[in-house]
Amino acid sequence: MKEPAEGPYFRQDLAHIFDRGFGFHAELVAAGILELLEPVRATGGTVLELGCGTGELTRRLVAAGHTVIATDASPAMLDLARANAPGADVRRLTLPDDPIPSTDAIVAVGHPFNYLPDAISLRRGLAAAAAALRPGGLFAVDIADLEWAQNARVGQIVKVEDDWAWINRVSSPRPDLYLREMTSFVRQPDGAWHRDDERHENVLIDTTEIPGWLAEANVDARVGDSFGTENLPTGLRAVVGYARA
Repeated sequence: MKEPAEGPYFRQDLAHIFDRGFGFHAELVAAGILELLEPVRATGGTVLELGCGTGELTRRLVAAGHTVIATDASPAMLDLARANAPGADVRRLTLPDDPIPSTDAIVAVGHPFNYLPDAISLRRGLAAAAAALRPGGLFAVDIADLEWAQNARVGQIVKVEDDWAWINRVSSPRPDLYLREMTSFVRQPDGAWHRDDERHENVLIDTTEIPGWLAEANVDARVGDSFGTENLPTGLRAVVGYARA
């Protein structure tokens, strides 16, 4: 079946639901990310955000005084990001093949690299992002490790609000695949409910390999459990590094 023109992930209804009910991860990591970015802000550098989603981290970056280019592959997400972070330059960008503009920092939270179709594409995406960094530039992204599936809450998760509902069926059919089959219900202006279904496949990797991959792209990086003092969910890793001069 042909995918909708807006792409396979985060179409309008699901983007709306994530905007309304899922800003907690950006809130969790924002302090650590902003501290890492302070030298970039002090020198007036540019921050490029990959997988900006609805702009929850984006608006915090803008509020802290950063010059931000916010990107995502989902047009519906980008529409919300423009509304939530009007001070950012919001653009569509799909990894791993779309050109990435040169920048002083790359940030990405919410594991957008894991949405690439396989480990080879994920590695290519990381290399492309690293190559966009100017000398000394910061690389700060989160990546879901194989441990993510090992500790996943498998089964059905339901969340209901006044004007939307979300059903998430979680499974891990392979050690390197985290699968979410999500059904969204959104109340329309006329009171009717609209349903949409999305299947999200996240490829998982052994994140201990990432420093070696990034070293080939001229970035020295480490893999840890946080960007700052926050506690990331089990299996989600923070990758932080700097481009060599």
